[in-house]
Amino acid sequence: MSSSSRRPARRAALTARSSYDESLVDAELESYLGNARSRRISRLRRLSADERQRETETEALIALSLGFPIDELLPAERPLLPAPVAAAPNDYIVVRNHILASWRADPRVPLPRSRVQETVAASYDNLVAVAHGFLAREGHINFGVSAAFPASPPPDAPQRLAASVLVVGAGLAGLAAARQLLRFGLRVLVLEGRARPGGRVYTTHLGGDQAAVELGGSVITGIHANPLGVLARQLGIPLHKVRDSCPLYHHDGRTVDMKLDRSMDLVFNTLLEHATRLREYLKKAAEGISLGEGIERLRRFYKVAKSVEEREVLDWHLANLEFSNAGCLSELSLAHWDQDDQYEMGGDHCFLAGGNARLVHALCDGVPVLYEKTVKRIEHGEDGVSITVEGGQVFKADMALCTAPLGVLKSRSIIFEPELPERKLEAIQRLGFGLLNKVAMVFPHVFWDEEIDTFGCLNKERSKRGEFFLFYSYHTVSGGAVLIALVAGEAALEFEKVDPAVALHRVLGILKGIYGPKGVTVPDPIQSCCTRWGSDPLCSGSYSHIRVGSSGTDYDILAESVNDRLFFAGEATNRAYPATMHGALLSGLREASKILHASESRLNSDYKKYALQKSIRLINNVLDDLFMEPDLECGRFSFVFSYITPEEEQAPGLARITLEKPLLLPSKKRKVKGNQKDQDPVAEKIDQEVFYLYATVSQEQATELLECDNDKSRIAVLCKDLGVKLMGYDSTYDVLLDSFREATIVFIFPLFFLDVVPILVSGSLCVAEMVDKLTSGPVCLASLN
Repeated sequence: MSSSSRRPARRAALTARSSYDESLVDAELESYLGNARSRRISRLRRLSADERQRETETEALIALSLGFPIDELLPAERPLLPAPVAAAPNDYIVVRNHILASWRADPRVPLPRSRVQETVAASYDNLVAVAHGFLAREGHINFGVSAAFPASPPPDAPQRLAASVLVVGAGLAGLAAARQLLRFGLRVLVLEGRARPGGRVYTTHLGGDQAAVELGGSVITGIHANPLGVLARQLGIPLHKVRDSCPLYHHDGRTVDMKLDRSMDLVFNTLLEHATRLREYLKKAAEGISLGEGIERLRRFYKVAKSVEEREVLDWHLANLEFSNAGCLSELSLAHWDQDDQYEMGGDHCFLAGGNARLVHALCDGVPVLYEKTVKRIEHGEDGVSITVEGGQVFKADMALCTAPLGVLKSRSIIFEPELPERKLEAIQRLGFGLLNKVAMVFPHVFWDEEIDTFGCLNKERSKRGEFFLFYSYHTVSGGAVLIALVAGEAALEFEKVDPAVALHRVLGILKGIYGPKGVTVPDPIQSCCTRWGSDPLCSGSYSHIRVGSSGTDYDILAESVNDRLFFAGEATNRAYPATMHGALLSGLREASKILHASESRLNSDYKKYALQKSIRLINNVLDDLFMEPDLECGRFSFVFSYITPEEEQAPGLARITLEKPLLLPSKKRKVKGNQKDQDPVAEKIDQEVFYLYATVSQEQATELLECDNDKSRIAVLCKDLGVKLMGYDSTYDVLLDSFREATIVFIFPLFFLDVVPILVSGSLCVAEMVDKLTSGPVCLASLN
């Protein structure tokens, strides 16, 4: 992911403040909303007309920063409104902006519709209902990772049959979508090819696991309105502003003259401005010209950067531009390379204390993820989707969300059946997917200037201008003396072929050249690491850019779903925020809304069409299989435990108590008349030969029960001494969820093909799920880690 803006500023820092608090973004808003709800209501009621107007303007600016037009409806909003309101939407827009501003004031807790209605006149209740519903479904409010936003439906959510969704990839896009879908009440499973979550956002720990090091996406680019800033606030994680000061050094260690530095900075930005005018003049002809070619022609035309030193400084800026776009300037489209500039988020760029993995793991909490499941084939059609992973295991569901990186789609390592639409295939080939690599180093101590976060180094050779051209210092947030050297442009491609030891030797040579003349000894690093994102088959590159012949429209095409069964998310599907971490996350929220809409439109027909898979049985039959060969038996009690952890006393297990019909006769006061038992589930159970009760127990508790003299004593010990509740099979799954609330639910789909008998595996209790209390027919397996 991009860790820089399109045109990274290197002006001297205007303030000495080194840390940044995202909550300050809403300071002005909170000043008039107040912290307490009662204060807010009271204050709004006594506002003058002028004060209300000013606050309306403030809320409009907040909405604008979140990507909403000040005086227009979004295309998705118009169909939700009655024709008269859509024709004159000013009142709705004011209400919508007020909801957005109220949510941003404190995103740590949900914003219910009732709280909004307390701050808006009752005559606007209908507008509040529409706006609040839209914003919540689209992921603009009430999303996150705090305890107030668990990966499960809210307690007051309506009960309904839920579609099943397979998510390919546990990066920011996949996790954000999965978490949102779970909150919507859908059944979700994430398939991840790696042994970790995060994808191209990868925080590792070096130096004896003491220092957090970002090997992938690193910088939160523009904190204003950034959803990553919302997550950081919810978790209480501090942010560090990346300070603007970025001194440049010659390859021999000399500091680049300030006058030369500023002069070439002006030349660089002027060339970009003239490149914009050039494409406007060339019009359609600009489609076939690269940004690199355009800049070079302009440089020669205006005869700038003629000396060797001037050219080296300009090349540094060009390398920085290639870093921002993960692509060589010779590939970037002159016509459209910066099409997303208008959407760029404002505010400071920030590091997250402790690394971005803290956000990734928070997004994972409560989300079912299967790791090391590399997807090889995705079949999609009117009857749902079927995904085959490496090794031949097959998963089936109603819908699928593919968040595979553009590089993977380009490589055709995932087979789609039927093939993707031609327009999508063409967009995949047109868009560019470039490369950024890093050398991360942990040193015994900070030997560089602690007051800066970045510094650059010039290179003599133009083809190597991106080789170790920029260094990021993470000593303020990583827990160690961490330096990361960046490799961009052509140099990033060549870097993949270089031995890591050779690369480290080159980097240390540059550092010694800079600091040696200053009398500073550069120590050997405690540990180092080199990335090779281009050689990684699970991404085949770093992030997307608009190549010659492509345009922003191709991002929209990549985001298109196929038959409302197969959906796509990821930074390369976000036209407004490509090549960024927040762009990936926002694309996941976007697709969650689309999937919810598609599931609701198909809800009444799809489940009726599906036939039960032969390997999927009703829950009572599955539990019969589970207890066919119990691990322990005594009287009416039987137990099953994990065969992976048989020696652990706290290993989870399931107990079943077999009760016979005579034990369940109704009391004398109860009479069953006529065909009443056909409508009475209790009466129906009484007519069964046996009846089973279940309980979740540990192996230690089972041993204690076996020591009892008889079943009556065992039941007394189980219920009274151990406080364990007995359940029918329709309640077993729900209680298991409560018992293992902190665990990860793995399988929760009615349409998965699981050609196995449920068993206890990997220390995980596998039981059959009761789908909607046995009313929907198909069932599946639920695994609680």
